[in-house]
Amino acid sequence: MFKIKHAVILTLTVVTLTVAGCKSRFEKIRLSNDVAKKYQEAIKLYNKKDYSKALILFEDLSQKYRGRAEAEDLNYYYAYTLYRLKDYTTARFQFKYFADTYPTSKNAEECRYMGAFCYYQDSPEFTLDQENTYKAIDALQLFINLYPKSERVTQASKYIADLRDKLEVKAYTNARLYYDLGGYDMVNYKSSVIALKNGEIDYPDTKYIEEMDLLIIKSQFQFAKNSYPFRQEERFIEAVGYANDFIESHPESKYLAEAKDLKTESEAGIVKAKELMALEANQIAKYKALMEKDAKKDSLAKNPIIK
Repeated sequence: MFKIKHAVILTLTVVTLTVAGCKSRFEKIRLSNDVAKKYQEAIKLYNKKDYSKALILFEDLSQKYRGRAEAEDLNYYYAYTLYRLKDYTTARFQFKYFADTYPTSKNAEECRYMGAFCYYQDSPEFTLDQENTYKAIDALQLFINLYPKSERVTQASKYIADLRDKLEVKAYTNARLYYDLGGYDMVNYKSSVIALKNGEIDYPDTKYIEEMDLLIIKSQFQFAKNSYPFRQEERFIEAVGYANDFIESHPESKYLAEAKDLKTESEAGIVKAKELMALEANQIAKYKALMEKDAKKDSLAKNPIIK
C-alpha cells in the first residue's frame, strides 16, 4: 500500500513537469547521470520544503547510492521527505530501515523514534480498527527499552498514554453499545457486563473505572429484570454484588446515589422473584393435586368396586 501511495505522488509530479513544456532545470537534473549534482539538488529542494520534487530525486538516488558511504545521509533525508509529505506508512518503513541498517549512526535513535511516531500518526480514531494503535504502542515501548536515557522517552511515554486512553475509550464505548442494544435482545446486557469486566482487566488503571463499574451494575440489573422469573433471583443477586463492590470501591463517587438506587431495586427484584416463584410453585402444587384427584376418579370409573 505504501509503495502505491508514494508512487502516485511521484507520477503526478512527473506528469505536471512534463506537461509544462520544455525541459526545466529540474527535469535536466532529474535525467542527468551526475548523481552528485542530483543529490545536492535534492537537498536544496528539501531545505526549500519542495518535498514532492525532492522525493523524485531521492527515490532515484536511493538505488544508485546503495552500498556507498553517502547512502546513510541520503536515506535519512529520504525518510524525512516521506514524513513531510505525510506518507506515514512509507516513512515509518524507511525510518525503521535506517535504524536497522545504521544502528551506530548518530541519527539511529532519532529514526527509531520517528518510525514509532509515524505509527502514532497513523493511529485512527477510536471507532475504527485499532491495529496501528497497538503497533504504535509496541514501537514506542521498544524505543523506550532501547534508549531508556533518551530525552525523547518522556514524549514517547506521553504518546503511549494517549494511545492507551484511546483503547480505553473504545473498550468502554463497545460495552456501552451492547448495553444500548439490550432493548432488542436482552443477551446484549450480559455481553455488556462481560465486555466491561474484560476492559477493566486490560486497563485496571483506566480513568473511566467509575463509569464502567456503574454500567456493569446497570447492565446486570437490566439482564436480571428481563430474564425469565425462575432466573431473576440469582441474576438480581449478582447485581446487588456489583453494587456493593461499587459502594465499597467508590465511596465518594458522583454515581454513588445511582449505584445505591440500583442496589435497592435489585433487592426488591429478589423479593418479587421469590414471591413469583412461590406463587408458581403453589400453582404447580395445586395443579398436581387436581391431576391426581382426576386420575383417581378415572381409575374408579374404570374399576368400580362390586359390593
